[in-house]
Amino acid sequence: MVTDKILPPGSTIGILGGGQLGRMTAQAAARLGYRCIVFAPEEHSVAADVAAGHVRGAYDDTAALARFAAQVDVITYEFENVPEAAVAECLRHRPVRPGVKPIHVAQHRLREKEFFRSLGIGTADYQPIRSAADVAAATALPGILKTCTEGYDGKGQARVATRDELAAAWEKLGRRECILEALVDFQGEVSAIVARGLDGTARCFPIGLNHHSDGILRTTNVPSNLPTRTLATAERFGVELAQGLDLVGLVALEMFVTRDGRVLANEMAPRPHNSGHWTIDACATSQFEQLVRAICGLPLGSVDVLAASRMENLIGDEAADWQRYLEDPTARLHLYGKGTARPGRKMGHVTFVTPLWAAPTSTT
Repeated sequence: MVTDKILPPGSTIGILGGGQLGRMTAQAAARLGYRCIVFAPEEHSVAADVAAGHVRGAYDDTAALARFAAQVDVITYEFENVPEAAVAECLRHRPVRPGVKPIHVAQHRLREKEFFRSLGIGTADYQPIRSAADVAAATALPGILKTCTEGYDGKGQARVATRDELAAAWEKLGRRECILEALVDFQGEVSAIVARGLDGTARCFPIGLNHHSDGILRTTNVPSNLPTRTLATAERFGVELAQGLDLVGLVALEMFVTRDGRVLANEMAPRPHNSGHWTIDACATSQFEQLVRAICGLPLGSVDVLAASRMENLIGDEAADWQRYLEDPTARLHLYGKGTARPGRKMGHVTFVTPLWAAPTSTT
């Protein structure tokens, strides 16, 4: 019998969103004996391709959301821009994990930065940009101007060095509510991916070293080979964030490591994260299985690293090289089943694995 706490194998997980993160969550859930039903507005979604069912509807269609909720035992979301009202509506019918609070924080960049600081997690200097007076008074320059909502993968932002450039960029972004974040002199970018269970137990995956290009993650390396104290700070920030959100599920915290050794939070995502894809092939428990374990009330899995790895995103036409990756014995290819390749679209990823004994160790 399904209880309020533990949902045993055979239960059904609802996933809000039909993208590749939902797809990989459904695949991990199936391995543990769970069914998944996807809710997405698209007629076809890559997550629904591997799920037991697909409820199609707009995120503001309360009748469709109710139909979806009636078919599942617990609900999660695979991207943070699911409307908060849709999450709240689902919560009227079934448990939603991680819930409303994490998505409320994640959907607004200024609110997100303020939440980090309320937990004692450091950030770059920032200022709200809501008016021409804010532009005229701006001091966080040079910086990155970002819309407070809806931007991702480098969209909805502009690099600015002067107030004149800031004014022009704000006009181009439609004079929307924005945040101006001062540039950070960083040596690297890292991410902490933390699972937190129903009992409050939190477990952080080993920290990955990330490289971005044009606002899109290109590679993640584990081990990161950063100093032990830096890794400990990054892990602590990730765990404190998960606890501060009272989250049940998974959260990723992206951070800068400055040249003088500070760790500064950049942004969060309360869901599986692109920088955690390496865990599928090189960790005892993948981030997707860990999400399933957390939201179903199961014990969290081991996060031991099984092999050193380098995950590379396949963007646009890069996925056409699939045959080359299949011929490489160190490569683990994952294609998302998307029909049309276009610039900037994530079509898949490949993780290169090597024995741990061949990988350099982190320094102190």
